[in-house]
Amino acid sequence: MVSVNKLAFALVQKLLNTPEYYGVTVERLPSGATVIDTGLEASGGYEAGIMTTRIAMGGAGTASLGYADFDGLQLPTVIVSTDYPAISLFGAQLAGWKIKAEGYTADGSGPARALAQRPKNIFQKIGYKDESDVAVILLETEEKPPDGAALYVAEKCGVDPANVYMVLTTTTSVAGMVQISGRIVETGLFRLDVLGLDLLKVKHGVGYAPVMPVHSDMGKGMGRAEDALTYGGVTSYVVDEDEDVLEELAQKAPSTNCKDYGKTSYEIYKAVDFDFTVIDPALFAPAVMTLTSAKTGATFTCGKINNDIVKRSVAD
Repeated sequence: MVSVNKLAFALVQKLLNTPEYYGVTVERLPSGATVIDTGLEASGGYEAGIMTTRIAMGGAGTASLGYADFDGLQLPTVIVSTDYPAISLFGAQLAGWKIKAEGYTADGSGPARALAQRPKNIFQKIGYKDESDVAVILLETEEKPPDGAALYVAEKCGVDPANVYMVLTTTTSVAGMVQISGRIVETGLFRLDVLGLDLLKVKHGVGYAPVMPVHSDMGKGMGRAEDALTYGGVTSYVVDEDEDVLEELAQKAPSTNCKDYGKTSYEIYKAVDFDFTVIDPALFAPAVMTLTSAKTGATFTCGKINNDIVKRSVAD
């Protein structure tokens, strides 16, 4: 079975070898752990964002840039694909580990989760545990982590602190916005999981989403990032499942099923004072979902790109 940490480390080495090209900075902590900043203080842009997306997926998928027209608004897009959906998206990319140490808190995603088995129920569901002496974690944060965070990750992953690599990303950078849009296929798989699909039946996944411009206001930046997925994101999966099941899932999966559909994500967030626990979970879904039966080839597509919301999100 593939090792998401070993695959991701090969990508990390590219950042370490040519940090100037990717616009990232590299720092060694007292424990020997490595911190790679892609956007907090560093200037990382599209190339750093693509690499960060691939690292978050544990190296078990691809990411590249494209371009799309949203009814007159031209935006770059991230195109993502994987032949290991459960492992790369849920076993790595999913932001499922809260890192806390020395008063520091950050949302952790990436392949290190597969060593620490965080959260445990996810890895029980997909039946995956990585084996690696290197741990790679992605931290969505606005400040650099203390050495205690690296020691915490090392302990939970069972590796030497000198073999911990922490990649930092933020929504206030181009690289950060790229990697969020690069979560489009994960977003669709998450929605299918909520609807009860066995993730191990999903054989292949592909999708794209626009990369929204960075906003100086963090709240509005978060809203734009979500709008890219909810109103501009397109996904497609090949699933080893019967046609009637896939047809029903395709109808329920897209964000058009959200009760707040038609409002920008920032408007939805602000109305509940950014308490994401009270937001209709159907918001966190792609705009378009296509499901193809691996058994028969029958294909079902539902949802739509909402150009008006994408343009309004960019204008706000």
